[in-house]
Amino acid sequence: MEPTPVGPDAPALTGDTMSGTLRVISVNIGLPRQVKWMGKLVTTGIFKEPVVGRIRIGPMNLEGDRQADLSVHGGPYKAVYAYAAEHYAAWRNELSGRELPWGMFGENLTVRGGLFEDEIYVGDHFTVGTAELVAAQPRLPCYKLGMRFGTLKMVKRFANSGRYGVYFSVFSEGDVGVNDMLVRTKTSAHQVSIGDVGRLLLDRVHDPVLLKRAIDAEGLPERVRRKFEAMLHPARL
Repeated sequence: MEPTPVGPDAPALTGDTMSGTLRVISVNIGLPRQVKWMGKLVTTGIFKEPVVGRIRIGPMNLEGDRQADLSVHGGPYKAVYAYAAEHYAAWRNELSGRELPWGMFGENLTVRGGLFEDEIYVGDHFTVGTAELVAAQPRLPCYKLGMRFGTLKMVKRFANSGRYGVYFSVFSEGDVGVNDMLVRTKTSAHQVSIGDVGRLLLDRVHDPVLLKRAIDAEGLPERVRRKFEAMLHPARL
């Protein structure tokens, strides 16, 4: 029998704990579509919907999933986007009365069990289904998240929340489905968390020691590495 996605208000699956098992509770995909926004037609891939069955994870994205603006979305360091189911509970409290189906934040994998940004390190390896992923960076929002929620205020709110989610690169291809466990098989020696990277990129902290560790972290996207080098050595510009 094929697994069925679980709704946002459903109880935790057996075995899921905040400090233990990470489990995929929804796989979400979507193709770019045109949406009218502020008087213009905008093409976006942020609209993701849960699917049933196993989905192939390729080097750049999930099968059946695409990004619209490849200059800022997609690519090898943004191949798979995962978001903690626990964040939905926090958002429901803050966005009273707002319907929040899985995939609302544009994530491919909704994960229950504690996929928290300060506990996932750049370069960490995870198996999920038959694929192996590497944690690469946080998701920093653009105006299309505001479009998804119908208000640009959501962009700043998302950034301020620290609930960024995790972008993964694909170390080895495979397939994924609901109920698959996300298992950390290797952790980075540099211990630079996804949350650390988000705060550095948003200029919430300026810590030269942390910047140096981040620059040296295996798995960090080269574009982000160059930005951190410029932050650490501004006089070289």
